[in-house]
Amino acid sequence: MLKRVRVPFGPRKNDARITGPGKFYRKTRIDELPQFWNVLKGDMNLIGPRPERPKFVEELSVKIPFFNLRHIVKPGITGWAQVRHKYGNTEEDSLIKLQFDLYYIKYRSFFLDMSIIWRTVAVMLKFKGN
Repeated sequence: MLKRVRVPFGPRKNDARITGPGKFYRKTRIDELPQFWNVLKGDMNLIGPRPERPKFVEELSVKIPFFNLRHIVKPGITGWAQVRHKYGNTEEDSLIKLQFDLYYIKYRSFFLDMSIIWRTVAVMLKFKGN
């Protein structure tokens, strides 16, 4: 059974490092635009499992069985886990996101990709980013 342990995946609420413009960029997802360079270079896809920092991949691969299976496809700017689950910062959230990532890998199709794009645009237009 996974423990609900908080791991430092991202910024916390009231994080002093987050500026006003930075909060706006995060809410509107504008901060993701530079990732398109990685898509153009061929290092990433538009849709796929979100990449994790190598340190967290090492930790989570030990704690969560099959975590490395998410690496059989190129990472993406947006993905099924991002549009179906909240921004996670616990091992339990990582397990849930892994399940969504594995679902995407197994059932990926044009229609699933279109659904992910539609949901991503909806999140951006509603300013529901973290």
